[in-house]
Amino acid sequence: MTSAADTAPAAPRAKRDRTHYLYIAVIAAVAIGIAVGLIAPDFAVELKPIGTGFVNLIKMMISPIIFCTIVLGIGSVRKAAKVGAVGGIALGYFTVMSLVALGIGLIVGNIVEPGTGLAVTEAVKETGQAQVTEAKTTEEFLLGIIPTTIVSAFTGGEVLQTLLVALLVGFALQAMGGTGQPILRGVEHIQRLVFRVLAMVMWAAPIGAFGAIAAVTGSAGLDALKSLAVLMLGFYITCFLFVFIVLAALLRIVAGMNILSLFKYLGREFLLILSTSSSESALPRLIAKMEHLGVSKPVVGITVPTGYSFNLDGTMIYMTMASLFIADAMGTPMSIGEQIPLLLFLLVASKGAAGVTGAGLATLAGGLQSHKPALVDGIGLIVGIDRFMSEARALTNFAGNAVATVLIGTWTKEIDRERVDQVLAGHAPFDEKTLLDDGDGDVADVPEQGGEKELAKA
Repeated sequence: MTSAADTAPAAPRAKRDRTHYLYIAVIAAVAIGIAVGLIAPDFAVELKPIGTGFVNLIKMMISPIIFCTIVLGIGSVRKAAKVGAVGGIALGYFTVMSLVALGIGLIVGNIVEPGTGLAVTEAVKETGQAQVTEAKTTEEFLLGIIPTTIVSAFTGGEVLQTLLVALLVGFALQAMGGTGQPILRGVEHIQRLVFRVLAMVMWAAPIGAFGAIAAVTGSAGLDALKSLAVLMLGFYITCFLFVFIVLAALLRIVAGMNILSLFKYLGREFLLILSTSSSESALPRLIAKMEHLGVSKPVVGITVPTGYSFNLDGTMIYMTMASLFIADAMGTPMSIGEQIPLLLFLLVASKGAAGVTGAGLATLAGGLQSHKPALVDGIGLIVGIDRFMSEARALTNFAGNAVATVLIGTWTKEIDRERVDQVLAGHAPFDEKTLLDDGDGDVADVPEQGGEKELAKA
């Protein structure tokens, strides 16, 4: 006789995120590359073209990524600005905090100088040195930002030209109002295509990381590993200080709330981010939990999705320190006058691509290409450790958005303080059973951030 258990349909098997294997492969490739660099340094330096090839693939994606993210980012600003006080306060706060994160990263990076003393040989630097161009006058630089044709902005290799065209297109679409919506939807589809291509390119990351780390280790030996370790440790410490000093102080002063109590309430979300290396995975849960905490639905609905594109504190700190590391390691440190324009470019260009694997590397490469082309090849130096720092980036970004939601709710008087006290004291526990996860319908109302849902299917 057949039992009910035998006749019952099998439960659908959970689909595993394949980028998990990419993460493991990058770690293994880095370990093998280090071993090759220490055992056979001369041979390892000859592997440099492998890393260069991967960097070139990333460079190939710079213009389309910057164009799509800037155009859609301006669209997000328009949507947020429509809702009045909440949107305006949110965008103002996000801009200020991004600048604060950049400033902290700039200070720590210049104090620690993780790449200083890294003896990268000519064999490793030669590709980057080949791109050195003569210094331009201010007049030549400004005129060089204007492309001769729109097509040349995407084919000429000048990232600032792409940025200019993207800004013009974005503001033009804003001015068109409703008639510009079909074009914006078209750009969204193009962005999904671009991120799908980027997802394919990132599967070459283990090979690129192997070649790059082997060449650097073969060239500089243990000094390279020490410098990379200093960069990672400095980044972790900077993120920790930003969260537990800057954000904690703001939360205490404005909302009278202890940041540890808030983080305890969001404990499951932090664990989820730690396991996936992406703050996007906790987006639906953050919305549900912030509403449960006592912040009004309109504030949560505006602040959280917009913050996922515009409030990227961890990413800002990472890009600052990575830029300084590459400049120092390549033997061409940047002056403060060179650092600030580069970081302001990264502040604008990074919006809208949060959480997309490889988008950060492409944006960083775009900034270096536009401000100091000789450093672009140095992207290969951090390919191997980029994944090791992704958890800290994601956790910092998530913490920043959780705090921002409470702060903006407080400023707009759209938060129930009694409810907050009850929830944080454990008297009104969050019902995990009623929360719809990523695949359920209610989450469809949340704007997709940087094509993440599409990328997850890749």
